[in-house]
This record gives sequence, structure tokens and C-alpha cells, in this order.
Amino acid sequence: MPKIVMEDGADQAVMGTVITGLTSYNAFHANGDTPNYLVISVRDDAGEVVGGLIGATYLGWLQIHAVWLADELRGQGHGTAIMAAAEAEALRRHCPRVFLETLSFQALPFYEKLGYQVASQIPDFPPGGTRYALTKQLAY
Repeated sequence: MPKIVMEDGADQAVMGTVITGLTSYNAFHANGDTPNYLVISVRDDAGEVVGGLIGATYLGWLQIHAVWLADELRGQGHGTAIMAAAEAEALRRHCPRVFLETLSFQALPFYEKLGYQVASQIPDFPPGGTRYALTKQLAY
């Protein structure tokens, strides 16, 4: 009989098995569609990663999982450039819609400035803050 095991730490093999299982299940119910990952990096002159975006195109959407820039690069247009590159790639992959989440202390005004609209919000997540889900319809 199966048993529930609380794993210690982030075991990559266990995580991979769970993700692969879910991806296979979803593909069965989504006409074989599976996530096509998107990674954009920002690198300094030495080639070190100082920012970037992680996401995936899937089921007609670009889902952005993470966007980050080193503090000294913020406010210089790099974030806008990263988002524009991701949106262009989404359209190239025939995904005209974007979904992302942000927390109240992160980048809500930035995303709204780029045309993202709040689809939902969860108050007190984290405690004292808000979690936002945003979407954007891209133009071909």
C-alpha cells in the first residue's frame, strides 16, 4: 500500500518525477500539448547572470514563472526589454496571452505600466500583503 513521505529538502529526482507525471497527465487531456520552456538571461560583461525571465508557453499562453534583475540594473529599461523579448517569443510560438503572478512588494506597478491587468488578488498573502494574478492579451 502506498505511504505518504515528507521529503527533506528539495530532492530534484522526486520533484522531476512529480512534474513529469503531471505534465504527462495534462498532455493526455490537452491534445498532447506540453510546456515549451522559455529562459531569457541578462548577463554582465563577464558573462555572469544578473537577471532574467523563466517561463513556458503552453495551451496558448505564455506563463511567466519568475522575473528578476540585480538591484543596480533596475529602472534602466532592462526589465521592459526582457518582457518585450518574452512577449515577442510568445507570439512567435502562437501564444497571444500572458499570465503571471506578483506580490505586493514586488513589481505590480511595473507590470501594469506594460499593459498587464489584475485578474485576481489574494489579500494577506503574504501576511500584510497581497498576491496578484495578472494577464495580458498580446497583439499580432
